Amino acid sequence: MKLNDALWGALLLLLSGALLWHVRGFPSIPGQQVGPSALPRALAIGLGICGALLVVRGWRERAISPWLQRPAWINARPQLTALAVLAGVNLFYLLAVQRLGFVLTGVVYLAALMWALRVRPLRAVVIAVVATLAIHYCFYKLLKVPLPWGVLQPIAW
Repeated sequence: MKLNDALWGALLLLLSGALLWHVRGFPSIPGQQVGPSALPRALAIGLGICGALLVVRGWRERAISPWLQRPAWINARPQLTALAVLAGVNLFYLLAVQRLGFVLTGVVYLAALMWALRVRPLRAVVIAVVATLAIHYCFYKLLKVPLPWGVLQPIAW
């Protein structure tokens, strides 16, 4: 469903207020004007401004666009299939990544998404393998993020 911009703007304003409320308790660093709350506070202010602009725009367009509107793509089979695959692979990732490991789960995840986007099967699998290995290298080796190995634990590098 498509929501009117005023509703999205109100949600952004709520998020902005919650973020400002949360960062008010961050400690300050003695002798410095910029502390750990500077970036979150700046982001909250930006979100608040964008939210306010969306509220104004949505309020002006409320006569043209209803508050809740059914999108045109909802009746198109390829888009519904892609949406179902997207939801399915995310659920699959959550349930399988610890058991199968990041590499195998990532390959299945990316290949399924590319299948939904009508990429040729061989190309989709090759891209999924290369992209998963590149992502794994960046996170595991460069950023030192401990990704699960799952069934590939005996050959972990």
